[in-house]
Amino acid sequence: MNEQAVLEGFVSVRAALKAGSRPIHAILIRQDKRDAGIAWLERTAAATGIPVQRVPASEIEAHVNGSTHGGVIALVGPRRLTTLDDLGAGRPAPFVAMIDGVEDPFNFGQAVRALYAAGCDGLVLRPRNWMTAAGVVARASAGASEWLPIAIAETVAAAAEHFRARGLRVAVADEEDAVPLYDVDLTGPLFLVIGGEKRGITRSFRQGADLRLAIPYGSAFDQSLGTAAATAVIAFEIMRQRRS
Repeated sequence: MNEQAVLEGFVSVRAALKAGSRPIHAILIRQDKRDAGIAWLERTAAATGIPVQRVPASEIEAHVNGSTHGGVIALVGPRRLTTLDDLGAGRPAPFVAMIDGVEDPFNFGQAVRALYAAGCDGLVLRPRNWMTAAGVVARASAGASEWLPIAIAETVAAAAEHFRARGLRVAVADEEDAVPLYDVDLTGPLFLVIGGEKRGITRSFRQGADLRLAIPYGSAFDQSLGTAAATAVIAFEIMRQRRS
């Protein structure tokens, strides 16, 4: 977790700056880039002692692989983490999620984006995770990966044991002996485990979960949804129930 990374684009850099999610060593802005957002970045960075450099486009290009940065990048340090105990602490019905086995950083970022937008209180990851691809994840999540509190657990089982001891029910998406998502009360304390499409959660863990949730389809379709789409469906149903 001691990686150095590059965050690309105004949205990602703004999120890291406002959230205080990681040390920011420098912000690089293309020489001709000027708008209200850039002015805000320069003022806010100056107020917190973060160097801002106006540089040629070629210098920015030397730090990145793609072209979606829009002339703004940040050279940053490792993501600041919290503890499992802190996730959802003080909330009457915490909603915490864990993503495990997602092999693509873009899909990972999209799933994080859905969780944050739906009001998830915190994210659990294993030590080896896609946060090392911070630039891709931050872009795919529209900065949500910098906003959402993150803690580390060695295994899915260890995380589930921790949250079950705190009174959270453990829920997984499943198709075998599962209850339709819309028929389950999801308003109580909840720990949602999300597996990847190729390397998902083990069958033994799914069978031991407190809730096995199935997503009903409106058409006859024998394939599962992608990780990001399934995460969004479940997370926003949790939000809908809690707002109702």
